[in-house]
Amino acid sequence: MTVVRVPSPLFSYTGGLAEVKAAGATLNELLLDLERQFPGFRFRVIDEQDRIRPTILFYVGGKVTRNLLDFVGAADEVHIIAALSGG
Repeated sequence: MTVVRVPSPLFSYTGGLAEVKAAGATLNELLLDLERQFPGFRFRVIDEQDRIRPTILFYVGGKVTRNLLDFVGAADEVHIIAALSGG
């Protein structure tokens, strides 16, 4: 299982948890597992065209990625970063 660090704007989907675990060989599979565990979670980070939302960054094993097909190792840690916006 991969450790996933969740940003505070998504805590309402994880029951207040800042750190969760998920399984998957790719970022997409990992997000599907998170959706299974926490319904509604995936839509907050992935849009209707199955793309990562512009305000979301993923760090997998310390490297930024915007590709859902990128490999995620069991020892990797995934950080989800939610950009703040406003005016």
